[in-house]
Amino acid sequence: MYQPTITSQMPPGWQGAPFDGHFVMLTPRWDSAKYLRNSTGAGKPENRGGASFAYLATLHYSTKAGAPERAVAQHIKKAFTKPDDTKPFMTVKHVMGQTPEEALHRLQLDTKRRTANWKASVKQCKRYWGDNYTQGGLRECDEYPFQSTYEGAAVHDYDPDAKKFNFSVQPLAKADNGAAGNLLNGFYTKNRLIDGPDDGFMVKVD
Repeated sequence: MYQPTITSQMPPGWQGAPFDGHFVMLTPRWDSAKYLRNSTGAGKPENRGGASFAYLATLHYSTKAGAPERAVAQHIKKAFTKPDDTKPFMTVKHVMGQTPEEALHRLQLDTKRRTANWKASVKQCKRYWGDNYTQGGLRECDEYPFQSTYEGAAVHDYDPDAKKFNFSVQPLAKADNGAAGNLLNGFYTKNRLIDGPDDGFMVKVD
C-alpha cells in the first residue's frame, strides 16, 4: 500500500493549521479475470490484468426524456419506490441494490445460474402478460435485479433464506432493454467488477 508523507502550510493571508503526516491511500486490487480487459497482457504474461480500487461502485440510469435506457430506469425506479405495483406480487417486497448493505454482486462464471435467472423472469412475464408478451419480438422481459447478478430472479432456488419473488419483471421495448444492458456491461468492464461476493455495487436512478 502506498502511504505518502505530506507536509503542507497555508499561504500568507489564509487561515488554517499546517499539516504534517501520512495520507492513507485506497489499496488497489489486482486481477487478471478472463472476462475483463487485458487478461493476457497482449502476449506478455507479466503485464496481464489490471487494477481497481476497493470501493462500492454505483451504476447510474436515467429516466430523463431521450435517455436510451429510460424505460428500464423507470422500471427500476418503480421497483424501488412502489414495489407493490410490480410483478410478481409479494408482500413487503424490497429489491436489492439500493444501499451498500444490500449491494448486488456480479454473476459471470456460472452460466447455468444466469440461465436460471432468465427463465425465472420470463416465466413471470408470461404469467402476467401472456405468451405473446414480446408482441412479436418488439419487447423483452426486463428483470431487476439483473440476470447477471447473484440476486437475480432465481436466487431463492440457490439460497433458501432469500425471499421468493423478491424481484420485478416488466416487458419493455427491445431497444431500451438493449441500451440498458450495454450500459451495465460497460459498467462491469470499467469498474473491473469480478464474479462473486467480493465486489458489490449499487444502482441509482436519476
